Amino acid sequence: MKGKHIAITGPTAGIGRTASLELARRGAQLTLLCRNPQKAAELQQEIIAAGGLAPAIVIMDMANLASVRAAGEALVAAGKPLDVLLNNAGVINVSRQETVDGFEETLAINHFAPFLLTGLLLPLLQQTPHARIVNVASDAHAFVKGMGFDDMQATRSYKTFREYGRSKLANILFTRRLAGLLQGQDITVNCLHPGAVATSLGTQNESIIARIVPYLLKPFFRSPLQGAQTSIYLCSSDEVATITGEYFVDSKVRKTKPWARDDAAAERLWRYTEECLGYTFPV
Repeated sequence: MKGKHIAITGPTAGIGRTASLELARRGAQLTLLCRNPQKAAELQQEIIAAGGLAPAIVIMDMANLASVRAAGEALVAAGKPLDVLLNNAGVINVSRQETVDGFEETLAINHFAPFLLTGLLLPLLQQTPHARIVNVASDAHAFVKGMGFDDMQATRSYKTFREYGRSKLANILFTRRLAGLLQGQDITVNCLHPGAVATSLGTQNESIIARIVPYLLKPFFRSPLQGAQTSIYLCSSDEVATITGEYFVDSKVRKTKPWARDDAAAERLWRYTEECLGYTFPV
């Protein structure tokens, strides 16, 4: 990975942190896109202490579309070509919350923000040969049987695992459609399931359910190191240099649920996202 420039969201905890440390160890130049400046600075120093190149830090709040726009525009203004974009950050909420933009937070952070960021950074990816976009999705797309277009913002009812599952389904549909739109360009787009990983995901929820669920699931969790392996593989391996539009589990292509292969739903989601964001993706 020497000489490669990688931008990663959610790099300061869980699989994002593990992937950042490993990719930096392999010689990559990282740009850390994160909300917390202190945690970013701590990770930056850890990478340097381990012999990695000093990563750049760009502060970005994925729950705030203006912040995502500002971060993307700052990277474009800096003009450094981008080899890999790893859309890693995610959230799960036990109750319905809205962002400052008025969107249901799970969908906004897990889908709207990476959609917008990817579009903004596409010109940088187009400047490098064999560029890659890697989206962290999840087998949680099996929790649902479609996007639920009749209540996308979960205003009529909110169910934790349903909304999370839909947001992860959105990641897969986004990957599938973007890969198709970029056919003929030297950019691959893939997504992955990291496994049930013992990370900080969900710990922002201050409720008894938020404390009990991780305890009940702990025996089934992978370590962040195990969970990060497929992300690292998709960012770095020559084996996937020409593979695009696929879903990976344990560094192997896996078949998704039928509703994650619904091209009509992918197109509808794309249009809905652009309308909500007031943004036209540059493809």
